[in-house]
Amino acid sequence: MTDPNVLASVLLRQSRLPFREARALLALSLGVSPEHLVAHPEIAVHPAAQGRFADLAARRRGGTPMAYLTGFQEFYGHALEVTPAVLIPRPETELLVDTAIRILPSRPGLSVLELGTGSGCIAITLALAQPHWQVVATDRCVQALAVARRNSSRLQARVALVAADWFAPLGGARFDLIVSNPPYVAEGDPHLSSLTHEPRHALTDGADGLRALRTIIASAGKHLRPGGVLLLEHGYDQGPQVHALAREQGFGSVETLLDLEGRDRVCLARWQ
Repeated sequence: MTDPNVLASVLLRQSRLPFREARALLALSLGVSPEHLVAHPEIAVHPAAQGRFADLAARRRGGTPMAYLTGFQEFYGHALEVTPAVLIPRPETELLVDTAIRILPSRPGLSVLELGTGSGCIAITLALAQPHWQVVATDRCVQALAVARRNSSRLQARVALVAADWFAPLGGARFDLIVSNPPYVAEGDPHLSSLTHEPRHALTDGADGLRALRTIIASAGKHLRPGGVLLLEHGYDQGPQVHALAREQGFGSVETLLDLEGRDRVCLARWQ
């Protein structure tokens, strides 16, 4: 009788995927760690796991991001759950976290608002880095909020999550920091064609890429305490426009921060 099992090393070679990706997906299919496969490359893979791996490998070859296949993405050293309801956290967004921690005092009671939290990556990371800060995060997508809640609970981060379209339900609440990575890709930008698996509303505003940024900047002053800070991620070619928008809305100090590749990436604006 023919043994239906196949060696892991054989499946990895046949997958037509980069080796590390194939190993991660095979480990997921087997319910073991990738490190286990490194130590045991000759492990026998039973038919059910072969089927799971074949499906995952086919989806990856079809362009589905690895994070959606594995269900997790690392951000600032934390493993965050991601689903197709949320944007996959990018390394450049860590600049928002780095900047907030660098420029704000670590005193208890400092209040933080994140707009459009998605997976919760920014709010959760700030809450873990500064446990005494009061962190609130909003999103209008209930599916995204569910992901953020699971991440917050699993990582034991104290974040108040609110269903909201930007500032809508916050009334007169004021904060020391408002931070956001809003949709800023312009409709028709060629980069969108390679991002079809991620939620479109989290990538583009359907217009010039500045609509959400304008909305946030126009209302931020009403929700910042004196001396409060607004931190916004934006496109590499949007620095001058976002800088000008903040100046027009009365921010006293505005600067553009560069990402690791030397591109305009974050607007840092201080309220009067």
